[in-house]
Amino acid sequence: MKLVRFGPVGREKPGIIGTDGKIRDLSKVVPDIAGDTLSPKGLAKIRKTDLKKLPVVRGNVRLGPCVGNTRQFVAIGLNYTDHAIETNAPIPKEPIVFAKAVTCISGPYDDVVLPKGSTKSDWEVELCIVIGSRARYLTKAKAMDVVAGYTICNDISEREFQLERETQWHKGKGCETFGPIGPWLVTKDEIKDVQKLDLYLDVNGKRLQNSTTKNMIFTIAHIVWYCSQFFVLEPGDLITTGTPPGVGLGMKPPRYLKPGDEMRLGITGLGEQHQKVRKFTK
Repeated sequence: MKLVRFGPVGREKPGIIGTDGKIRDLSKVVPDIAGDTLSPKGLAKIRKTDLKKLPVVRGNVRLGPCVGNTRQFVAIGLNYTDHAIETNAPIPKEPIVFAKAVTCISGPYDDVVLPKGSTKSDWEVELCIVIGSRARYLTKAKAMDVVAGYTICNDISEREFQLERETQWHKGKGCETFGPIGPWLVTKDEIKDVQKLDLYLDVNGKRLQNSTTKNMIFTIAHIVWYCSQFFVLEPGDLITTGTPPGVGLGMKPPRYLKPGDEMRLGITGLGEQHQKVRKFTK
């Protein structure tokens, strides 16, 4: 299934993409694409629904973040060897785990707003895990059981805030609009092999990132297992899993986002995002 949330900011409704590519309103089936809706029981309820009986969403409608009411937005750093090399960082022996503020979450086509004082905002296409069941201290064999599905994340990063303003990465990762997710949440049964997905990102029509999840240092299953050893995962939590090479920080000289830039990014089977960059005004 391809699940979406559509409508104005803060008033999104749940929806599903039919085989005809049209959005159908799930409002009378589930309250939102969030929380318990993402559990095996919740997803089974949607699967049993006769889509032909659901109203089609007409006209041009905004797609919001494909998951609502996220409690925890976890991120994994330096999960591709060649990305670690391009940023002059050591290859991690264990997953590097940090947090993105849930207030940074935005829709897949919403504008990216450069924060006040930003001079080094950067792009990062990533595969994002959506958790569907509460989990703690998972065994490796059970890690994938708690995954509801996947989506795309642009893990936008202000490198000066992240790397030059002392310690925690959080300051450069959680700025408003720095976590676009979507366009869809694709349930895991739709993805044959999550470790064989191509991912790419263009800036102003030029391909800058082009890789595959096969090149991850730590697999999706390992990441979910690992995170559960340190904190409880809840339905609707997001784990974005690291970016491949091609970020602005790694260029010589470095290149960063500026107002008017346009990003286009996608992953096999998960659709495509498109964002315009603008400066903060109010």
